[in-house]
Amino acid sequence: MCPQANSGDGGQGVHVVLGNEACDMDSMVSVMAYAYFLSKTLGSSRPVLPLLNVPRSEFPLRTDNVFLLRQAGVPQELLLFREQLDLLQLQRDGRLTLTLVDLNVLPSSDRDLEGAVVEVIDHRLLEREPSASCLVTVEMVGSCTTLVTERILQKAPEVLDPQLALLLYGTIVMDCVNMAPEAGKVTPKDSQYAAQLEARFPGLPPRGALFQSLQNARFDVSGLSTEQMLLKDMKVLTGGELQLAVSVIYLTLEVFLERDKLEDDMSAFCVKHGYNMLLAMTISFTDKQPFRQLAIFSHSALCREEVGTTDKCFYLFLLGVNKMAAGTRGGEGEEEEEEDTQFPPTPMNSLVEGCPLDNGLPRISAQALEEKFSKMSARQERAQSP
Repeated sequence: MCPQANSGDGGQGVHVVLGNEACDMDSMVSVMAYAYFLSKTLGSSRPVLPLLNVPRSEFPLRTDNVFLLRQAGVPQELLLFREQLDLLQLQRDGRLTLTLVDLNVLPSSDRDLEGAVVEVIDHRLLEREPSASCLVTVEMVGSCTTLVTERILQKAPEVLDPQLALLLYGTIVMDCVNMAPEAGKVTPKDSQYAAQLEARFPGLPPRGALFQSLQNARFDVSGLSTEQMLLKDMKVLTGGELQLAVSVIYLTLEVFLERDKLEDDMSAFCVKHGYNMLLAMTISFTDKQPFRQLAIFSHSALCREEVGTTDKCFYLFLLGVNKMAAGTRGGEGEEEEEEDTQFPPTPMNSLVEGCPLDNGLPRISAQALEEKFSKMSARQERAQSP
């Protein structure tokens, strides 16, 4: 169902459908489905290209996206990624027409493309200025895919097939948390179009089973490299010369520490991205209760001194809510009582939406790590002062 992802256009104009930079499931499917719809209904020789607004190298981090495409039988080779199409050059040449989905205002890095935007479909608060040259559809529903489904069913229902229906239905169900009202995401329109897809395509997977499989895929990191695991759900904290990466990893610490050449991989990750400290927070579940642990790595002697260790890599076992134990990879330390402080919240650039860390992490240490990092930053700034 995906229009052929051919980055060359032979000198003619192209109509590009572009989503947001998170390239989550809603953005990906909205891009693919709406580009397919336009390719079937515009009646123009101008190619319509679905462009995923992320580098190809980062796409495997969207494990739920990868899973849904596999279930729908869409080969990744058909996908077109951001680095494969020079939008700015197309705009300069006067050959670009742009439709935005799951996005209504371009980021500053793409502002030069604004003149090419002819249509917007989004489910977030409208931020763009009104323009007679741009058709805008913005409605606060649970999923942008709901609005794309509405457009297809109203204008060209014949383009729907089982493959496209699965992509649309899976995304609506996932975005709307299995259509559960208590989750606060689903709206009557989401329910209406999910029900219409179910009625038209009775062979769709059962709603609950599909949601659970997509949810499991979102937190499945088994096929990722160490670098990909660290990038999947990461936040960067800076201050002075401190460059701290905080990564959330959905494994037990024991399983994470068993990875081959882990310390070498963490070292290479810090060097490649310019971090002088890395916190890998692992999270697993016991009887549906989250169990969190930390692995901490740093090349910096100053950072290690502030945290209270001489080892480049050490770990913290978080024993429930009130206790923790510390040690190196060679042994365990003593338990400490905690104080009334909290760790930094869930990463803002997280690829994991609706994860168990949305309300922040538990109170975990006698001297809160966040306070330590602030002190480290202040000390480094003082050291640089004349």
